[in-house]
Amino acid sequence: MNIPRKKRKTRLFWMTATAALLASGAALLHSAAPDNTVYAAQEKESARAAGDQSTSLTDQTDLNVTVYNSNIALIRDVRNLTLPSGVFRLKFMDIAATVNPATVHFRSLTDPDKLGVIEQNYEYDLLEPAKLLHKYVGKEVTLVRTYQDSGTTKHEEIKATLLSDNNGQVWKIGNDIVTGGYAESYRFPDIPANLYDRPTLLMSLENSGPKKQQIEASYLANNLSWNADYVLTVARDDKAADLDGWVTVVNNSGTAFHNARLQLVAGELNRVANFAINGRMDMNAAVPMAKAAPQFQQEAFSEYHLYSLGRKTSVEDKETKQISLLQGSGVPVEKIFMVNGQSYYYRNQQAPGAPLKDPVMVYYKFKNEEKAGLGIPLPAGNVRVYQKDSKGGILFAGEDRIDHTPKDEFVNIHIGNAFDVVAEHKQTDYKRIDTHTWEMEFEVTLRNHKDGPVTVLVNEPIGGSWEMLSSTYKYTKTAAFAAQFTVPVEKNGTSVLKYRIRATW
Repeated sequence: MNIPRKKRKTRLFWMTATAALLASGAALLHSAAPDNTVYAAQEKESARAAGDQSTSLTDQTDLNVTVYNSNIALIRDVRNLTLPSGVFRLKFMDIAATVNPATVHFRSLTDPDKLGVIEQNYEYDLLEPAKLLHKYVGKEVTLVRTYQDSGTTKHEEIKATLLSDNNGQVWKIGNDIVTGGYAESYRFPDIPANLYDRPTLLMSLENSGPKKQQIEASYLANNLSWNADYVLTVARDDKAADLDGWVTVVNNSGTAFHNARLQLVAGELNRVANFAINGRMDMNAAVPMAKAAPQFQQEAFSEYHLYSLGRKTSVEDKETKQISLLQGSGVPVEKIFMVNGQSYYYRNQQAPGAPLKDPVMVYYKFKNEEKAGLGIPLPAGNVRVYQKDSKGGILFAGEDRIDHTPKDEFVNIHIGNAFDVVAEHKQTDYKRIDTHTWEMEFEVTLRNHKDGPVTVLVNEPIGGSWEMLSSTYKYTKTAAFAAQFTVPVEKNGTSVLKYRIRATW
């Protein structure tokens, strides 16, 4: 159908811009002449201001990424540039979208006294359809609509001025004020100077040195994080285990880091509140992977520990990368059964003859020492425990989280509660001696339904100023208000711990 031009001018238009149309110059231009194209790469655009220079990843010669376990990273970016003399502006592109502009440090490595920063702006108003349209309020845009005429696809174009872009567009077409939705796309004559296709540092510089210089820009960026994950594979006899450590690096900074020197810092950094810029954090749990040789060199750094990867690597934006941190084979482990008594035993009356059941917690304990194949500071992280079944298959046995652990310290991993070991508490006597003194007696019954003997550590809280009057098993005063008993229990057997204390308040 051929629509008369007069009627076409009075059509109502409601424009919808899509990211795909912005990305494809051909779809947006249709029959327009090539000199109207504005969707080429930013490096091919005309300069936004006279004398502007730009630098991108093509100029980069070295990149160092130091990631802290507090969701920040220090980026050190070295580039070779050709700079004009005098005062000019430099567009420093391909930086992390979550850069903290206040932390940027820019200097010349070639002649630092001859290149100075006058002013810098962080431009993060990124090019996207909605923002592009909003920048054209009060300006003329070409509206484009396709229609079928006798089986042929044709394009209809009309000039319109965007009067408003608040909850929808209001256009002036000729003498008419119109809204509506008949056009599929629109064409813009140019890209506004304050829209960028990527995060950019816009710097005003003054150069009195040589044209060719090597410069360094360093800054802190948010939403780069790392964590440690460990896999402890315990032998069937619970005597030894293999420990594999993995580093998981998560990059949500808005840019990729290619061919970078990667360093990781473990420790508790003091941070000023409200540092976060825009962006999000997306932590992902590690999974067991094939073994690889340790690749990190560890060293002390201030009150932290620094782990440096011995090769360069790349971390893409929105990527989770795992790298082997350590491997320990045949690490001696000890399986511990533990019962923790509760202080309410001594304050609440219980029904006569009704003992309280307590969980028997199960731990694996090992020492982080060099002779066990370990001996490096272990960053905080999750430890997942696996053990072989009777047919040699690997089964998941539980997990726990460890804190930062220096070398030669013990690691205790709580994997869960025992199924076949039962503990029951009961207070069997309560006697007042005088105004401030009481005697109390308790009974802890342990039943072992396993095929082998076990030893259970019973931790009992004891209030007041106390002394142990009697005990059926050896005890240790582990703290001012606690005692620990070591109780062996034979297979399919029962052991009863009885102890009597005198306490003064």
